[in-house]
Amino acid sequence: MQSDGKQKLLVVKGTTKAFGQNRVLKGVDIAVDRGEVLALIGGNGAGKSTLMKIIMGIYQPDGGQIFIDGKQVQMTNPTAALTAGVYMVPQEPMLFPNMNVLENITMGFRESTLSLKNRLIKIMSEIGWEMDLSRKASTLSIAEQTLVEILRGLLRDSKILILDEPTSALTFDEVEAFFKVVKDLKARGIGIIYITHRLAEVFDIATHVAIMRDGQITLEGPVENFTREMLVQGLLPPDATNEKELKSNNKKIDYTHLKPVFELQNLSGYGFQNISLKVYPGEILGIAGVVGAGRTELVSTIFGRDKVLSGKVLLDGKDVTGKQTRDILSAGINYVPEDRHLHGLFKISSIAANTTSALLKDSLTGKFLLNKKCENQISDKYIADFRIKTMSHDEMAGSLSGGNQQKVVISRALSTKPKLVIMDEPTRGIDAAARGDVYSIIHHLREEGVAVLLVSSDMEEIMELCDRTVTVFQGHINGEFIGDEINQDNLTAASFGLVKSES
Repeated sequence: MQSDGKQKLLVVKGTTKAFGQNRVLKGVDIAVDRGEVLALIGGNGAGKSTLMKIIMGIYQPDGGQIFIDGKQVQMTNPTAALTAGVYMVPQEPMLFPNMNVLENITMGFRESTLSLKNRLIKIMSEIGWEMDLSRKASTLSIAEQTLVEILRGLLRDSKILILDEPTSALTFDEVEAFFKVVKDLKARGIGIIYITHRLAEVFDIATHVAIMRDGQITLEGPVENFTREMLVQGLLPPDATNEKELKSNNKKIDYTHLKPVFELQNLSGYGFQNISLKVYPGEILGIAGVVGAGRTELVSTIFGRDKVLSGKVLLDGKDVTGKQTRDILSAGINYVPEDRHLHGLFKISSIAANTTSALLKDSLTGKFLLNKKCENQISDKYIADFRIKTMSHDEMAGSLSGGNQQKVVISRALSTKPKLVIMDEPTRGIDAAARGDVYSIIHHLREEGVAVLLVSSDMEEIMELCDRTVTVFQGHINGEFIGDEINQDNLTAASFGLVKSES
């Protein structure tokens, strides 16, 4: 990657930043040219967000220079960044729901609404996008909201767009459509910094890639110079478990003589019908399918959060159908929810309190007070076992990085010593290093004979972890795959209904 400020659209040179004694950026260099997409990947806490905030003028660096079109610029505030032609599309679109698309895009301009509308229509026409400018923002999908954010930047004549995890909440079809948008932007000569945790996207859409680790760029260059394995190794810390090692240790289990630890018999609920399956001790059973297929509704119903309409749920042969969540927990089932922020964490409580919250009705409670010594011992064990990066078990859970928050959620699920653990999108929104740690945790459960029901939209994850996989399409199981049958072609075809339904 060129480091000469005269040869690239955007060049960031020698950027440093510290917060107190914590050196977050240690001399970072990146560069993006017109029509290039730089995929910036790295673990939570690597410094990506701090770097982007410096480029956007939100933070001021301790050292370093920024060049745009060969001229040094001072990003003293966000207005300066916008004036210089830099716009950041946030991971969570920030729209006013009761305002229409046009009002959201043109807010903050002094130009007349008619003039802005005409310019916006011209931009959309040039790129080939179509959008009803009169629609309320509250009616837009996440993908459409992201397009609105991009149009905000283009209307400001932005030359450089920063896209922060733009596909994290998109469906398969929306991702495909969004990639076309990025290609249109490339053709328009826009330089793009594309922050992602999905390594497959690097090869789908990026021209260049840079890996950040511990406040430094540790690997960078044209995408064609790298393989997925090289990127994974570049992301992982030296002591992390290699995914290939995990896969080579993935011993086959003979279920012929085993009784299922968990069974569904023609279970129906809101969003799914007549689901039958069995999970055996030490088995990782995957549930694959597209968003909206009914997978999350299924596992939420199993855990007692939604009503069972018909059918049975059996744990060790005992009927637990329709029981309340506290009784499901006591019986031996626990759950790692899809949305850790909404359903998984008490953000303003300590790591220790979060880890042991599922045990409050059991051994940790006195008459009115928690046994703090026992609580701390349990949380310290999981902090050590799961390599949770924290100064103390008293640290607020909400202050942790995404990957470490997820480890706390998993710790709580395992603290009850369950016979079955349900994991719904367990690595969503976490970096490759934390993903490797979560995979190690899941494999360890397998070795201990714990049954795992794994819901994931990441087909690579399903292929990596699962002994057996069922696919759900429009609320029905329509496929079952074992061993080598668990591959991209089979999972994709079944997830999109291209096989005959079994139910």
